[in-house]
Amino acid sequence: QVHVVESGGGSVQAGGSLRLSCAASGRIFRIDAMGWHRQVQGNPREEIARISGGGVTSYADSLKGRFTISRDNAKDTVYLQMDDLNAEDTGVYYCGMATGPNGRFDVWGQGIQVTVSS
Repeated sequence: QVHVVESGGGSVQAGGSLRLSCAASGRIFRIDAMGWHRQVQGNPREEIARISGGGVTSYADSLKGRFTISRDNAKDTVYLQMDDLNAEDTGVYYCGMATGPNGRFDVWGQGIQVTVSS
């Protein structure tokens, strides 16, 4: 069984940056896509960034240019660099990983809080 744990969340002032990390552990046979979802106040949970096993990235349109996803396959870890944060980015961020070939995230972290104060 694969487990993932997020880290790097916390509080930051508007305009600041945070870097989230998510590391997988356990019986890892295969990890394909990795990514991040978030739930911010008043909105449904949404996918904000994804990186394929081959390193192809995609982002929610509203976040392009501010967030950068990357991965370290040797460490089974995915990162989310978040720059120029604003209060609307406040919420819970979830790491997801796909252990099968269809790209659907089937392993999730518990979520990590990000709070941006204006």
